[in-house]
Amino acid sequence: MSKKEKAKAIQEHLEELYPTTPIPLDHRSPYELLVAVLLSAQCTDKRVNQVTPALFELADNPYDMAQQKVEDIKAIIRPCGLSPRKSKAISDLSSILIREHEGEVPESFEALEALPGVGHKTASVVMSQAFGVPAFPVDTHIHRLAYRWGLSTGKNVDRTEKDLKALFPKEVWNKLHLQIIFFGREYCPARGHDPKVCPICSVHGRKRGMK
Repeated sequence: MSKKEKAKAIQEHLEELYPTTPIPLDHRSPYELLVAVLLSAQCTDKRVNQVTPALFELADNPYDMAQQKVEDIKAIIRPCGLSPRKSKAISDLSSILIREHEGEVPESFEALEALPGVGHKTASVVMSQAFGVPAFPVDTHIHRLAYRWGLSTGKNVDRTEKDLKALFPKEVWNKLHLQIIFFGREYCPARGHDPKVCPICSVHGRKRGMK
């Protein structure tokens, strides 16, 4: 079986398991999604969803957020970790959105990645989930599964993203990255993983050195 054939088989299996893919981070606007994804760095989606209601009650748009004290933002988001850095980034990017983008979240990778605290993965999530632009956000979990399934030997998420984009048609990227995340959480965790019982690793996983 070629790598392309394997990718197609994996995609079909994921489609059977997860025909619908709700966005894991609760949000009501591109701005709220941007902030939630920023908060999700080294934090679970579940915890972010516990924190954001209070944060968005304080301010759910860049105009109101820019008026808040960084210390007040930090106090709310502390459970997400890295609160000093994240609170400053939220404050600073809100001011930049007002000053440079008329208070709107920009619909371009370049503009998003120029914002404080926003890297390529965060920009990819916003572009795909807020604006429907084809993107393939690769976090450490997708990076791990792509290696386990023999779809990429990339040493970093950037290389893995390129490999996955080459294997899968562009029209499925936005849904597929969520399907892989859901599968990883349910069947293919980082720890305590048994490849012999995993629905995909047992069939398509690496035969040697699989982790």
